[in-house]
Amino acid sequence: MTDIRLGIVGVGKIARDQHIPSIAKTDGISIVASASRHAFVEGLPQFRSLAEMLAADVEIDAVSLCTPPQVRHADALLALKAGKHVLLEKPPGATVSEIDPLIDAARSAGVSLFATWHSRFAPAVEPARAWAADAAIESVHVEWKEDVRHWHPGQDWIWEPGGLGVFDPGINALSIVTAILPRKMFLERSTLSFPANRAQPIAASLAFRDSEGIPVTAEFDWRQTGPQTWDVTILADKGRLTLSKGGSVLSIDGTVVSEEPDAEYAGIYRRFVDLVGSGRSDVDLSPLAHVADAFLLGRREIVEPFL
Repeated sequence: MTDIRLGIVGVGKIARDQHIPSIAKTDGISIVASASRHAFVEGLPQFRSLAEMLAADVEIDAVSLCTPPQVRHADALLALKAGKHVLLEKPPGATVSEIDPLIDAARSAGVSLFATWHSRFAPAVEPARAWAADAAIESVHVEWKEDVRHWHPGQDWIWEPGGLGVFDPGINALSIVTAILPRKMFLERSTLSFPANRAQPIAASLAFRDSEGIPVTAEFDWRQTGPQTWDVTILADKGRLTLSKGGSVLSIDGTVVSEEPDAEYAGIYRRFVDLVGSGRSDVDLSPLAHVADAFLLGRREIVEPFL
């Protein structure tokens, strides 16, 4: 099979740190052009926008959209209508409702649409899902706390409407939980902490139940310095399962049983190559729907300004 010729749109920190090196290590796909307002990929044709890229004399089969979510819908629709396969960074959009038109456009054009959740490709997630599949689960708790200044230096878009605030990392935890639990869950309570000078929350406390009434709780915070915390803990009849380091380490009753290097973005590109090759799409909106519910049910509290 000839490599998928990919155009990458949005050459920011996440593209440079994760997408570009992962694509280079993935069989069946290669970057042939980039589009970005303020950056470029050395050695490739460069464009200021996706529209400019699509209008140019560069052969492209697919696009990877690494832009902020507020502008992703318009670019995705443009690419799909041009007959290009589309990979969406997480979250797939700024709203839940804007994704259905993209699904329709992909179907009409006969191309693949992939709404990625990179944390689902962490190495311990699938073993955790298999462990939970036949467990009598008693409770689930998530601690997802990190330093926004380290991971998003100078990125104001995350504090604007549609930027998600602390749910930018928190949605990664929700993508893992929705992947490993055997039953669907729904939100009961939400408390959101908004800095006095920001439009998006810096912390969140969530309480869910699954369809059989099992409690699922989550604590998200963007103010943690020092060691970062990305843990999911499941208590069940089989013992205590802990996913740590964002899903790269699996422990049972305190004993590490699986620990592998991070390969999340390589996983999403292998999946994308498979989807394109088989003519399928993969669009799961459940993590984004849970975030939308958190805003719908959220009890708002104002905290100190974030500078």
